[in-house]
Amino acid sequence: LISKECINEHKTFSLLIFLQETDEQKRHKIASELLQTEKAYVSRLDLLDGVFYSRLLEEANRGSFPAEVINKIFSNISSINAFHSKFLLPELEKRMQEWTTTPRIGDILQKLAPFLKMYGEYVKNFDNAMELVKTWTERSPQFKFIIQDIQKEKVCGNLTLQHHMLEPVQRIPRYEMLLKDYLRKLPQDSLDWKDAEKSLEIISTAASHSNSAIRKMENLKKLLEIYEMLGEEEDIVNPSNELIKEGQILKLAARNTSAQERYLFLFNNMLLYCVPKFSLVGSKFSVRTRVGIDGMKIIETHNEEYPHTFQVSGKERTLELQASSEQDKEEWIKALQNTIEAFQQRNETFRNAIAKEYEDMPVEVSNAELGKRAPRWIRDNEVTMCMKCKEPFNALTRRRHHCRACGHVVCWKCSDYKAHLEYDGNKLNKVCKDCYHVIIGCTDSEEKKKKGILEIESAEVSGNSVICSFLQYMEKSKPWQKAWCVIPKQEALVLYMYGAPQDVKALATIPLLGYTVDDTPRSADLPHSFKLTQSKSVHSFAADNEELKQKWLKVIHLAVKGETPECQNELQVNLEEQTESSKTCEC
Repeated sequence: LISKECINEHKTFSLLIFLQETDEQKRHKIASELLQTEKAYVSRLDLLDGVFYSRLLEEANRGSFPAEVINKIFSNISSINAFHSKFLLPELEKRMQEWTTTPRIGDILQKLAPFLKMYGEYVKNFDNAMELVKTWTERSPQFKFIIQDIQKEKVCGNLTLQHHMLEPVQRIPRYEMLLKDYLRKLPQDSLDWKDAEKSLEIISTAASHSNSAIRKMENLKKLLEIYEMLGEEEDIVNPSNELIKEGQILKLAARNTSAQERYLFLFNNMLLYCVPKFSLVGSKFSVRTRVGIDGMKIIETHNEEYPHTFQVSGKERTLELQASSEQDKEEWIKALQNTIEAFQQRNETFRNAIAKEYEDMPVEVSNAELGKRAPRWIRDNEVTMCMKCKEPFNALTRRRHHCRACGHVVCWKCSDYKAHLEYDGNKLNKVCKDCYHVIIGCTDSEEKKKKGILEIESAEVSGNSVICSFLQYMEKSKPWQKAWCVIPKQEALVLYMYGAPQDVKALATIPLLGYTVDDTPRSADLPHSFKLTQSKSVHSFAADNEELKQKWLKVIHLAVKGETPECQNELQVNLEEQTESSKTCEC
């Protein structure tokens, strides 16, 4: 007979054996997961390196777009691919085949982990790569076509190039997570402990850089979501913008203190004060006011009838707001005050750095030398806003341009001028408004007569235009409306839209450069329609007849490429003979 004590001892021993086997099984499972995810990762690297990179570089060598741009986008992806496909993956495959005799992975990772430092270059370049993909997708139809063509392939799994480019950034944190889990299941007296611990130390350092890039990407995705919530009308998609806080709030009316439902988006540089839209599709909010953080003050107020109130006082507007509770009020006040303090600190640091760098630096190009001597170009990353109109840059609607006379970084509106520059053989070059007036000798009195871009009278541009006529116009999903459309000779790359031929102010303008033209009719009801698209901006037009449509397309096809029609192809129509029916004038 076997005593109870013996039976219990046997059970305990069996349980210990079972637990030990479970840890070994878990370590094997972790190693297997590492191998399987490595195989999937290498296939993604092959897609990036062998398909996207190769095909775009091949097209670039044909002259469709600069090869330098493609190399900047993909950085050192070929080196990363070679490391994983030729070294790390074969080592892991070999080890898993020998697992029964050599159950360890720490020694492999410890030997190869230093090579992971090459990810630093890729991660550091990631933001710039995303910007370049966006810019050249808008700028080059061939670039856009190749990317979209590859994305249709089964191997892409219905994911975008940007999504696949994020995988190398996400891979290092994945190694860190698996290795931490492996160490937790590994006895400290194991032969693999020291190697695994050393590997984790190196990989964790690399992962910290990747995590920073992932946070930036997540922030950019959030900005895109808000951009769509606001009807794609606010210039907020910019890596420099960071969402701090958002939420519902009540706004007290100035006259009768009635409470109105509102929604706030607080960014690191502005507060968007929005009104909810009650629609099942499309945008959820419309922006009522954009209040800059610069100069903003927060005041806690007391209202017996309306508790939990505070005041936001900015240069653009003062708002008295009511939170849902005392805690909500305190959270908003704290978030706003912290944002103001951080903004002030950034500005002070920036001003001190600029002052130190430029205090002894002479003015590079004086007014007398404008156009006669090549300027020093201000670097793109040295400014976040147009150096003339102070509007912030962004990747979608307000990109950076350089004045060829003074070297300043300006937006397209402030660089929409051309002048002959002596240092460039008197060729026509793009210059900013200020330099244009200095070079052509515009007087102060003439300068005062200059009007805003929308304040040019219709008759003034129609009488001296490349083409003008009535067209039906629709933006996004808004109703069609009739508009008097004009492309002036003086600004042959800009389309002006007026309510009528004699209006003194344009309703809107469209800078045509870089747009994609789609001449496919929208429907049978609009057989003579065409569409202009750039990123998420969509403008639809419809002419009264096919002849008129083709005349507009002829001019627009040139304008989107930065070209203007030859003066020999003159087609003028007397403005006085224009009636409600569409006629054109082209020169």
